[in-house]
Amino acid sequence: MIQFILNNQLIKTDKQASTTLLDFVRYEENLRGTKIGCREGDCGACTVLIGSIKNGKLEYLSATSCLTPLPNVNGKHVVTVEGLNLTDKLNQAQQAMVDCSGTQCGFCTPGFVNSMCGFALTATEPTLENAISAIDGNICRCTGYKTIERASAQLAEKLKKKDQEKPMSWLVENEFVPDYFLNIEERLKAIEFKSFDTNGMIPIGGGTDLYVQKHDDLHEFDLDYLFDKDSLNGISFVGNTCILKSSTTVTDLMQNEILLQTIPNWHQYLKLLSSTPIRNIATIAGNIANGSPIGDFTIILLAMKAKLTLTDKANQTRQLMLKDFYTGYKTFDKRQDEIITEISFELPTNGFRFNFEKVCKRQYLDIASVNSAISILAKDGIIAEAHVSMGGVGPIPKYLSGTAEFLAGKMLSVATIKEAEQVLQSGLSPISDARGTEAYKRLLGRQLFFGHFIELFPETIKMEDLL
Repeated sequence: MIQFILNNQLIKTDKQASTTLLDFVRYEENLRGTKIGCREGDCGACTVLIGSIKNGKLEYLSATSCLTPLPNVNGKHVVTVEGLNLTDKLNQAQQAMVDCSGTQCGFCTPGFVNSMCGFALTATEPTLENAISAIDGNICRCTGYKTIERASAQLAEKLKKKDQEKPMSWLVENEFVPDYFLNIEERLKAIEFKSFDTNGMIPIGGGTDLYVQKHDDLHEFDLDYLFDKDSLNGISFVGNTCILKSSTTVTDLMQNEILLQTIPNWHQYLKLLSSTPIRNIATIAGNIANGSPIGDFTIILLAMKAKLTLTDKANQTRQLMLKDFYTGYKTFDKRQDEIITEISFELPTNGFRFNFEKVCKRQYLDIASVNSAISILAKDGIIAEAHVSMGGVGPIPKYLSGTAEFLAGKMLSVATIKEAEQVLQSGLSPISDARGTEAYKRLLGRQLFFGHFIELFPETIKMEDLL
């Protein structure tokens, strides 16, 4: 039995667990404000809010309901646009869209409103930049975005007065959300919560990869739902080692203070990964196990010398380096009954510098044509150690061992970098496809490799000397 609160109603359902949240709210509950668009998490028309109890407090996030398995909202509060309506007037997000002419055909509007209300519920720094970031997963094709940005600005301006001590009471009093929100935390805690345990052979986390690839087939599969298992969630540190449990999300990583303090530009790197509603539910292990040759976080982890822990049904574990995990296109050194339970990597400290670069057709919410990362240590003008990765240039995410070996012990100079780029090219095997020709991808590989050094060593390496 799956239990959750949908808007103001307690839901108990035995509906097939592989059902997506989108299909449930539309077809079982007839809440048609949540729209069906791309079914791939790109358009944002299906955006809902999901509230859950974390560390004793109610926290909300936006999510793409088209990719959310129903068990992933077990014990939580799901909010559709219907659940944001006030009794006799528009809420502040709806009113801002009207005031600023932010809606035309209306198909995308519920998703925008949900994302804006999610920003109101979560914002501690209600700046315009943060307000616009909150709607980065929503697409409109009628109005152009300036009117919607103005609506976001109006909302952000009003949220500057938000009482951070009693945020929910303030939001209700100032007509951002309906008054039933005041009782949701108490109601969730009162639910007789039972985790949705299964023992299927196909593991699924946030669903952001699997539902895109196999949406029509999943009803026939025996799934193992991992997203909310306590044993698979959390970030910890042992000395200089960061340990990620497999259901850690990209948002968890973006909000971790130690990572933000240790890795310069960490937040900006991760903003290049998809959109806010996807980052809120996409798991790190899912990104790795999808096996995409251009998986952004996989490329980041390869350059950080990440190590995987695999656990089988008998709870037997083994470890291997991430660079050894991929044996071919979407094939792995993993038995069928194993799942990734931990990912660990060394923080780039003690002189190590890290950089991530990505080229795609649009800056955000897009798949890379080529992406690359580097972790490098240079002392007294000598490269002591380097680790380089690149995606989109072969059938698997590439750890460029030849390039790393060539750089070790060499002088940090323009000549060394140019020679290393020739070694790098010998390790690439791109193909021409929809994201570019082979020649274009090799050029991108060259430029991104050079870009690492220009970014990390501006005092030594100048763009005009390399290009």
